[in-house]
Amino acid sequence: MRSSIKRPTEEECDLSGFQLFKKLTEQEFAQLNYDKTCSLYKKGSIIYREGSRLTGFYCVTKGILKIFKTGIDGKEQIIKFAKKGDIVAYRSLLSQELACTTSKVIEEAILCHIPYQTLLFLIQNNWQFSHHMLQIVCKELREANDYITDIAQKTVRERLAEVLLLLKDSFDLDNANTLQISLTREELANIVGTATESVIRLLSEFKQDKLIELQGRKIKLLNIQALTRVANL
Repeated sequence: MRSSIKRPTEEECDLSGFQLFKKLTEQEFAQLNYDKTCSLYKKGSIIYREGSRLTGFYCVTKGILKIFKTGIDGKEQIIKFAKKGDIVAYRSLLSQELACTTSKVIEEAILCHIPYQTLLFLIQNNWQFSHHMLQIVCKELREANDYITDIAQKTVRERLAEVLLLLKDSFDLDNANTLQISLTREELANIVGTATESVIRLLSEFKQDKLIELQGRKIKLLNIQALTRVANL
């Protein structure tokens, strides 16, 4: 669902800051810019759905997306968040499979769509690009392995503390030590892999223990060292 509010500016569509494209030649980068299609998406827009056929991958130049899978009971399991500088939908594209996740905008975003043929051209003609792409896939696999281990071996309390610290690392804190990403309690539960009621209860406990402070959806981290101990990191 593409927004028609306005067209992104040239600056908002700039891909020169993406690490993935640093080793492209001038000619390859020019071809990338020629082939890309950049659009603005409103909060709540679905970029692609699980089971759909992808025609390319996306570069996030602004905003935040949540990438999730849907369980048998319709419950979301959030796999990760994508922010400025990230790429999404490349794994299913590389394997030529249907999309294995759904991508939804949670903060107004600008995405640049890169066609599959462009990706194939870069992989076949630039080994440094291919190597970097392989590194990204391996990093994602490592993160998936870490998540499986956490689900199997850590308590919900430990996992929630770890998720808060991961969000800090991914999105930073403002000057008041508040996470710069606003999530519903249900979304937090969908990352941790537990019931929403459990997350609400544990957040209340963290607040009583003076680990965090709650301001609606905003979460302020008061004691990062103690949270790290709770997370068993």
